[in-house]
Amino acid sequence: MSERWIRVTTTDSIPRREGRAVSLGGRELAIFNLGDRFVAVENRCPHLGGPLADGIVTDCAVVCPLHAWKVRLDTGTVDRPAAAEACVRTFSTRVED
Repeated sequence: MSERWIRVTTTDSIPRREGRAVSLGGRELAIFNLGDRFVAVENRCPHLGGPLADGIVTDCAVVCPLHAWKVRLDTGTVDRPAAAEACVRTFSTRVED
């Protein structure tokens, strides 16, 4: 089965170390520019649904702006609080010319 890619935005519309929310097919995603790559996750913190796209990016993680949960952007797992077993869904991205 071949992958289906959807054009979302241009790379210059997401500043380095920031995220932007986009809606695709009834789902809201957060797309982040990590400088060397772009990553996408559900735009909903697993704690209380905070908007991850509005969070602070640190290394390869984002800190939720509501209650400071730290979510890894490469795996979707939660780094803080340490006891949390929750996670968010991640999505493949690619950049073309």
